[in-house]
Amino acid sequence: MQIAGIQTDVTLLNIDDNLRLLEAVVRDEVAQGTGLTIFPECFSTGYCFDSLAEAEPVAESIPGPTTDRVSRLCAELGTHVIFGMLERAETGLFNTAVLVGPQGLTGTYRKIHLPYLGIDRYTTPGDRPFEVFEANGVRIGMLICYDGGFPEASRVLALKGADLIVLPTNWPHGGEYMAQFSVNSRAMENGVYFAAVNRIGVERGFRFIGKSRICSPVGATITSIDDPVPGVVRAKIDVAVARTKRLVRVPGKHIIDRMADRRPEMYSAICEPHSLKRPGRDEPV
Repeated sequence: MQIAGIQTDVTLLNIDDNLRLLEAVVRDEVAQGTGLTIFPECFSTGYCFDSLAEAEPVAESIPGPTTDRVSRLCAELGTHVIFGMLERAETGLFNTAVLVGPQGLTGTYRKIHLPYLGIDRYTTPGDRPFEVFEANGVRIGMLICYDGGFPEASRVLALKGADLIVLPTNWPHGGEYMAQFSVNSRAMENGVYFAAVNRIGVERGFRFIGKSRICSPVGATITSIDDPVPGVVRAKIDVAVARTKRLVRVPGKHIIDRMADRRPEMYSAICEPHSLKRPGRDEPV
């Protein structure tokens, strides 16, 4: 399957304008053979909200008007789309990534790791386990932005069978090295394709850096946009490559298998609760 990541600006508080852009781009991508088009984090709403009250009017239930609109587009074109939005639920307001396909809503992911930045100062941490969904035979795991800096998240998705991990992001200035190194590392560590799709533009003083990229299961950069300009990163996903975890480099002498060679009995400290204070939430700013 060919995938495409759309590096673009977003209009804060204007769902209709953002969705009209999505519709136009997806039509163009389908014409070029793309089966999955990926948009940045909080694509439908923007990200730099100054209060929960300001964000609530553009948050929606899932399913709801925005997912229904994208579902109609995917049904018409026979394609899949991943995009970010704000989800309103009984348990809180979530920063959510949505996977929609020809049959409608296919999967959602609520951002688990929240930085003290933008809308994530007010959203509720994701309350659902990491999950893998299927689109056109490709097993897809979704994370959002800051999640990419926590290797445990990508590892869980790989253990659940992901061929491709998708990371819609809103990396501002300061995220350059995350873009440059973490994406490739997560791909290599887990033997999966990894697509990080960032936005550009300036929103309430925050300048977003772009640097979208797609990496192969060995950690190589397949394609990237290094500058904060509009563009598209495209790549073909070969599930056979992603599912071949045992790499025989020299028969009988050099074999790498990062799934089989794990030692989970030695990792217990990772799962122990911690008492660290979260910046901006558990202590004065």
